[in-house]
Amino acid sequence: MQYIALIYGDPDLTPKHGTPEAEEMMKGYFMANEVYKRDGVFIAGEPLQGVETATSLRIRSGKTETMDGPFAETKERLGGFYIFDCDDLDAALRYAALIPGAKYGTVEVRPILQLG
Repeated sequence: MQYIALIYGDPDLTPKHGTPEAEEMMKGYFMANEVYKRDGVFIAGEPLQGVETATSLRIRSGKTETMDGPFAETKERLGGFYIFDCDDLDAALRYAALIPGAKYGTVEVRPILQLG
């Protein structure tokens, strides 16, 4: 079964790019990536550009509306994701626990609905 791990973080708590703390965090991501690939659970994973680059879309009364930025106003923002292929949720949670962003925010793990 495939699971998505959505990585949310508060920009005020996440180490800033170019700092020793950020370099250490990135080492953690590289190490996690190696484990995922070694164990054969890695399907995809990418960081996202900042929320200031987001455009939200919705359709109301047949009309498409777009808005700059993310729809929800929260401190934690979606910063990236991984997709794992695991036997069960417990395994997916073990792999998600390797994501360094969990130290500064939240990692939401959900099964991917297979439609066919």
